[in-house]
Amino acid sequence: MTQLVNILRRFGDQRIVILGDSIADRFLHGSISRVSREAPVFILQHQQTETLPGGAANCAMNMVALGAQVSLVSATGDDEAGSELRAKLETAGVNVDGVIVSDKIQTTTKVRILAGHSHSNKQQVIRVDYEGPAFDDAELRAALIKKLEQSIDKANAIVISDYNYGVVDARAIEMIRQVNVPVLVDSRFRLLEFTGFTAATPNEDEVENLVGAPISSAEQLETAAKELKQRLGHRALLVTRGPQGMMLLSESEPAVHIQAVGAQQAVDVTGAGDTVMATFALALASNASFADAARLANYAGGLVVMKRGTATVSQAEIEHSIEQT
Repeated sequence: MTQLVNILRRFGDQRIVILGDSIADRFLHGSISRVSREAPVFILQHQQTETLPGGAANCAMNMVALGAQVSLVSATGDDEAGSELRAKLETAGVNVDGVIVSDKIQTTTKVRILAGHSHSNKQQVIRVDYEGPAFDDAELRAALIKKLEQSIDKANAIVISDYNYGVVDARAIEMIRQVNVPVLVDSRFRLLEFTGFTAATPNEDEVENLVGAPISSAEQLETAAKELKQRLGHRALLVTRGPQGMMLLSESEPAVHIQAVGAQQAVDVTGAGDTVMATFALALASNASFADAARLANYAGGLVVMKRGTATVSQAEIEHSIEQT
């Protein structure tokens, strides 16, 4: 317990660079007032709309909430969603000098509509995604590479947060390969392209899809994860398993199964993977072992899924959770 807390308290000394796709997570809250006469659907009385940083931007928000110095290298459109996103990042203390703003792209926006009766908890009923054209402008790509080059020299660790919206390309990957610090990868659809780095944090479903074999037991998960880790050439693989906790594979060590902490029924899993990645990366940058970094990430994940929306956790919250177990 003392060792984990000591690692946690070194987070404030870390300088992290995050390269990836920033997303505007919009939450539209409303109460159900009546059934429409135009169609058999409920009418939602709008109450509020809030925009929160998602994707790579959420990872950045989690890191600054944990006390780190964070530089984000990303891109947004010159639009309302992008403006709100950057404002939230700046207010939180994220360095956004590496965020390109361009009218050639649209800020990826995910609108989650949460509905319920007036005095009940609101539940997500539908999500509407706004995605712009492919990120293929040569001038924008050159500007991103320059921002990345300017950012990584003093980093204690680098996180690649790839949601397949185009910010992370082969040239950026090769540039990061030359840096002698921990590099952590979270890629929703292209993980096999990110070989030779420090670690990745796929969930169990992603492991199953990547190896092409069903997983129905801890033994099958270990076998699949070992195959994936070998194909990636990473030093470690941290597999998130929802209410079953996590499984860590690291170098020549046997698999470590970590039980989930906190309530078994999550309130909202939106962005939980970003919280896990942020904590895992900060712990490794703070010279933690893979096992201790995974345990800290497990505490952070257990806390954030009990919060609604795209949320963060603090050092104090994790320390309190450690003391309670």
